[in-house]
Amino acid sequence: MIYPWGDTRRFHSCAAHFRRLFGCRVQKLSVDAGFSCPNRDGTLGRGGCTFCDNSAFTPSYCRSGLSVARQIDEGIAFHRRRYRTASRYLVYFQSFSNTHAPLERLRALYDEALARPEVAGIVVGTRPDCVDERKLDYFARLARERYVAIEYGIESTSDATLRAVNRGHDFAAARRAVELTAERGIAAGGHFILGLPGESDDDLVAQTEAIDALPLTSVKFHQLQLFRGTPLAAEYAADPARFRFWTLDEYLDLFVRILRRLRPSLVVERFASETPPRFRCGPDWGAVRNEGLWQMLEKRLEALDAHQGDFFLSLSSDNPQNPSTP
Repeated sequence: MIYPWGDTRRFHSCAAHFRRLFGCRVQKLSVDAGFSCPNRDGTLGRGGCTFCDNSAFTPSYCRSGLSVARQIDEGIAFHRRRYRTASRYLVYFQSFSNTHAPLERLRALYDEALARPEVAGIVVGTRPDCVDERKLDYFARLARERYVAIEYGIESTSDATLRAVNRGHDFAAARRAVELTAERGIAAGGHFILGLPGESDDDLVAQTEAIDALPLTSVKFHQLQLFRGTPLAAEYAADPARFRFWTLDEYLDLFVRILRRLRPSLVVERFASETPPRFRCGPDWGAVRNEGLWQMLEKRLEALDAHQGDFFLSLSSDNPQNPSTP
């Protein structure tokens, strides 16, 4: 069966999305351009979000002491050993807030990445409160010639949760940033954490309606993971009853509920994550790799004869104001 996104997989996969755009396999290369975060450097606050340890999800080849061009070279060499079929690359400015600098610095770094012939475009990870119209106009000019995506850490649609994790912005700020990005023709991604304290399973399923209403191109979800030395890990040690951790089977059931309510046009880039064991504390799923997680999700969807958006389509037919496209 071919689903609405033009693929036989039961969710709108990132691989299928990029095959349609580029006609070939593309691989993301993470780089660390030496940015900080306004919630760490005193611009907005100190200490950062309570859940954050940036090093826990930064690839080993990604080193801020090297130039962007050198990191691209090392990333290409790394991925050619692992993924020999990739012929083009997207440079993913991943670490911290990659628009938290004057436009002149941003232009120099992104131009350096786009100068490489193997690079098809850039993906810029940042916060909703680290963009303005001048910066977005610059990205819009780039997007006329190359692939450009801005990926926002939104984390939750609940303002109470965002305050509790010291996020430093509310959901309205995320909505404004995504809307300003999308109206300029720039692909916008949203990142969400499932399992922050105070949010029930039903809350997480219910927030899908707010996510569907955002003009996002793609979404990333992952389960809450506790990292050693973070304030959230200390909160867990002091009061573990406040936290909700799922078994892998429970999490798959939860995510299927969410996926069935996501609009079909949303590209699902991630639904769970893995990090090196040396960073983790608290309950986890052990040595389960991302490839295995995707396989488990597909088997669960097949067993249920479920797919992304099957409940969204029903809701849309009942409520014509519920948009089916961004």
